[in-house]
Amino acid sequence: MKLDLEGKLALITGGDSGMGRETARFLLEEGASVALCDITREELASAAEELSSHGRCAPFTADLTKLAEVEGLREAVEEAMGVPDIVVHCAGTTGPTGDFLEIDDEGWMEVLQVDLMSAVRVSRAFIPGMRAKGWGRLILISSENAVQPYPEETPYNVAKAGVNTLAKSLSKAYGPDGVLVNVVSPAFVATPMTDKMMHERAKEEGTDFEGAVEGFLQEKRPGIAMHRRGRSEEVAAVIAFLCSERASFVVGANWRVDGGSVLSV
Repeated sequence: MKLDLEGKLALITGGDSGMGRETARFLLEEGASVALCDITREELASAAEELSSHGRCAPFTADLTKLAEVEGLREAVEEAMGVPDIVVHCAGTTGPTGDFLEIDDEGWMEVLQVDLMSAVRVSRAFIPGMRAKGWGRLILISSENAVQPYPEETPYNVAKAGVNTLAKSLSKAYGPDGVLVNVVSPAFVATPMTDKMMHERAKEEGTDFEGAVEGFLQEKRPGIAMHRRGRSEEVAAVIAFLCSERASFVVGANWRVDGGSVLSV
């Protein structure tokens, strides 16, 4: 299926690894140019260099928890590459986990700043450009946690539920202007973030990495029908479709790429 992305410019946050990096590869292979953003420098530069073999890809470093850096990102991308037609916001963190009563305000604010407020800032910065063109795609990455909250990840649950509501609100406000906003909700995908979780679990339980993954699947994610972690490219394929003209009647939707983990319909 051709996605008709030739000539489109996509901004991807959280792009130095995992789902963001794979999404960049998919979009580049479909003819889009990519502005790749992350807070890192060396990792981001390395990712952009590797991805440049697939098409035009340039790195842009920014801390999305800071308003001035988000505004600077918009200015830098527009000056170097133009106004983005597509924005895929992958940047995020799990943040502090454990007993709700033991997570302080600082831990809560960390998660809300990275997972929710960065989505607010990026949306506010880049929607006007897409709106002026009369065509745009904004994809916010959420999580199964938004609709199936886990008690040991309460701040993350709340932040991702906020991302879902943000996307729905924006879809109503700007869909009529041609800016289609949707959410993609992965579950337990093999990324650096979940790798870190599993290494910590392995250390706590005195097992190896694969044992930690298997134990987590059995104890915490029994709904995953394939009994494995998802792959970044499996999520990126769905994101790429939603970025395309093929998804021209999809707006305000939550696309689960979760292997069946969410137990409700």
